[in-house]
Amino acid sequence: MSVWAVTSQRECHHGICYFKHGDFKYEYVLIDPYQHQTGFTHADGGNPFVRIERSGVLHISSEYAWDGPSGPAIDTENFMRGSLVHDALYQLMRERVLDHRKDRKRADQLLRTIIREDGMSWIRAWWVYRGVRLCGGSAARPSGSP
Repeated sequence: MSVWAVTSQRECHHGICYFKHGDFKYEYVLIDPYQHQTGFTHADGGNPFVRIERSGVLHISSEYAWDGPSGPAIDTENFMRGSLVHDALYQLMRERVLDHRKDRKRADQLLRTIIREDGMSWIRAWWVYRGVRLCGGSAARPSGSP
């Protein structure tokens, strides 16, 4: 099914448009491309769906699929943009474009910043941050890495 065939399921919040699709391994699919300034200025690379430039700009292509907020999390409007950027950064760590040992904490902090900007309460944002710090390491680690 094409991204464009599901316009009735389209949701747009905080600068991203996506749809929820139960047939994919990942739950959400980005409809329009999205860019975000990450501050990661030491890396350059990626794949056709997600890439980062030395300027720190993260480019996420339309039809990029991600699983949304992970763990015991509720998929709310104020969580979607943060989960998109966070998942893209973790993918770049798994692909060794970013270093999971050096960059994971900053990616987790960026998640917290974005969800607070999008209106999440400070206490819930704190719990989200603690959750990814405690449990997110394996999701960022490239295959075969200790």
